[in-house]
Amino acid sequence: MTDEDARDWATARFDAEAIARLDHLAALVTVESDQQNLVARSTLATIWSRHIVDSLQLAPLAPDQGDWLDIGTGAGFPGLALAAVQPDRRFILVEPRRLRADFLRDTAATLALPLVEVITGKVENVRQPVAVISARAVAQVAQVIASAAQCASNETLWLLPKGRSAREEVARAKQRWHGMFHVEQSITDPDSSIVIARGVRAR
Repeated sequence: MTDEDARDWATARFDAEAIARLDHLAALVTVESDQQNLVARSTLATIWSRHIVDSLQLAPLAPDQGDWLDIGTGAGFPGLALAAVQPDRRFILVEPRRLRADFLRDTAATLALPLVEVITGKVENVRQPVAVISARAVAQVAQVIASAAQCASNETLWLLPKGRSAREEVARAKQRWHGMFHVEQSITDPDSSIVIARGVRAR
């Protein structure tokens, strides 16, 4: 998917206000990347395909309602990008690095997303029950589940973008966790996938 294709994909699915917020997010990430290493600089020229739409593709996979917890949000992907197109939904963004958390907090305010909560720290210390949990390029599937299991119920949906190792990670996760696991192909990269899980509980 080219960057133009990615932006067209988003424009066809979200309203003009959402696209404006995403454009603003892309600009803020680009500027802030001169101050701290938010994303690989080589990906800034393709920010729509590599980061924005790679995040937005999670939206249609999730239920329409309920709090959404995003682990290790970093530059805002996927959590802040998703919040930009779902401004009426509560997003809890957990980021252990203070400078990145400060950037997320400031950016959420700039984009007028008052339902976004940024927690500076580790997700292991969060105790808020949520409907959806996501984590992009944070840790292996089993580790992510272990770190946030206290926030999940039997109905919680897990959305975990992964690379080529998705199926192997799911196989390892099943050794420790019961649940329904499915691997979906990413629309932005043929070598990437999304691990979808529900009903996850310890063996």
